[in-house]
Amino acid sequence: MLDLETINAQIGPLDQEAMTVATDKWNAVAKPIASLGKLETLVEQIAGITGSPDVSIAKRCSTILCSDNGVVAEHVTQGGSEITTAIAGNIARGISSINVMCKPAGIDAFAVDLGMEHPSADPRVLDRNVMRGTGDIMLGPAMSCDQALEAVQKGIDLVGELKAQGYELIATGEMGIGNTTTSSAMTSVFLGMTPEEVTGKGAGLSERDYRHKIDVVRRAVEVNHPDPKDPVDVLAKLGGCDIAGLAGMYIGGAVHRVPVIVDGFICTVGAYTAAQLCPAVRPYLIPSHLSIEPAVQALEDALGFDPVIHGGMHLGEGTGAVCLVPLLDMALGLYNGTTYEDTGIDAYEVDPQ
Repeated sequence: MLDLETINAQIGPLDQEAMTVATDKWNAVAKPIASLGKLETLVEQIAGITGSPDVSIAKRCSTILCSDNGVVAEHVTQGGSEITTAIAGNIARGISSINVMCKPAGIDAFAVDLGMEHPSADPRVLDRNVMRGTGDIMLGPAMSCDQALEAVQKGIDLVGELKAQGYELIATGEMGIGNTTTSSAMTSVFLGMTPEEVTGKGAGLSERDYRHKIDVVRRAVEVNHPDPKDPVDVLAKLGGCDIAGLAGMYIGGAVHRVPVIVDGFICTVGAYTAAQLCPAVRPYLIPSHLSIEPAVQALEDALGFDPVIHGGMHLGEGTGAVCLVPLLDMALGLYNGTTYEDTGIDAYEVDPQ
């Protein structure tokens, strides 16, 4: 059985010495102090995660956790679970949206079956399946607590596997028809917000279907009555294998000291869940962008996130997370570039304040 209390106790703080050296290295670069803003902070954070100021993200990947949600039976989406399987196969074939966006940045993309109702025939889809789709949350729990924790464990293990393969940076994503509904329900409970405040139109619902989706979120919370102080209870009753696996990957990033980037709404729910399961994970979380889903800002505020990218994106598949990687590449080019000593120019002085 997954022992989250022990894992939380074993996760140490970010390496402050590595972060201090990284800050000093930034201050030696021939540019105004802290002039790359959040990008400098992110490089320092990665140094703290890995324990080395010699930051390298040369080998990187995107993992798209794929899972189906029984709540699609309530007609809260435009399509069914067959879309999840189709897109997982397209990712494996290299032709989905995430692949197109990964290619110029040199990012490998992996589709991972955490809970797809219909398994993919493509062997390149990584099989980490916990169950063949979750239950309908408007009728009862999505899954058992044991199944939720199994999915969390598989997320933790996946980070370890990728690190063993040499990956230095992992961008997360998800694919699962119905998962904005599960994420909205979880957010409503975690943050004490109304269904209206946390529910968006997802992939283009009509106004009538949107009002129905809000009602489904409300009824799911009423039927399951999850304990907001028990993140496993909330996850099992209202979540999905994708969200559980994402939470595990963020915990795994802290356990294995690998930087893991958080994508949009569903991934941010996974990050919030991870921080509730293991509070020591919080400093390891790396936000990428601010989605337009209505609940995202509240989640970002609760996590203390201040993402670099505000692009109004809501495509999914981890596409927002991979957009951060080229920005990190450019920042690292400067981080490892020309210093004041190289130029013979007097260095800017650090403000003691």
